[in-house]
Amino acid sequence: MAASAGQPLGGHATLDNGSGSRPGSGPSSGTGSARPTHGPRERLVFSAAQLIRRDGVNATGMRDVAAHAQAPRGSLQHYFPGGKEQLVNEAVAWGGRYAAKRIGRFLAAMTEEPTPSRLFAAMVRQWTDEFETVGFAPGCPVVAATVDCAESTKSTREAAAAAFATWNAPVAEALTAMGVPSARSSSLATLMISALEGAILISRSEQNIRALTTVAQELGPMLDGCVAAHP
Repeated sequence: MAASAGQPLGGHATLDNGSGSRPGSGPSSGTGSARPTHGPRERLVFSAAQLIRRDGVNATGMRDVAAHAQAPRGSLQHYFPGGKEQLVNEAVAWGGRYAAKRIGRFLAAMTEEPTPSRLFAAMVRQWTDEFETVGFAPGCPVVAATVDCAESTKSTREAAAAAFATWNAPVAEALTAMGVPSARSSSLATLMISALEGAILISRSEQNIRALTTVAQELGPMLDGCVAAHP
């Protein structure tokens, strides 16, 4: 997720939960060069997602989030009385919504007939484009939160599971619309997301997009083969 988280879940993200922007131009760049225009609560959630996907939950402090969001430090307690746990969970949920919304944007941008392989290629391309533009530091915020908190914080594990489910649903719906039998759409969506997330981790470790391009090439034909033949 992403991923931007990460982006989210899903690559480089912008605060409006899905509209594209030039990488590094907005508040996700962490440079402070562009002042966010959304309210402090939205900026705090967004900034938490961006820092978590880069540094993980444990290394992301509340003061860091406030500084990144250009929000008053006191606003953290005001908007998130549950503290860091609440903020992290909302950032994870944001990542799931962002990744889910991107599916519709990928489909709308296709100039050829949508197919499962083309959808998966678009999901992969979002990450290869980010890695080639800004480097391999940021990953998926949902994965980062899961790694850091799955055993220690039940609410964050549940938030991560819900975020993946939020992402899975529109992928499955798109596959069904493309002719994949509905009985298989959800499981194939899970396969696509799992392959993408695994390739993101390998790419970050290798500092190379090889794993991402490989899963797109290898899974594409198999995904298209799941489309039911029309009589």
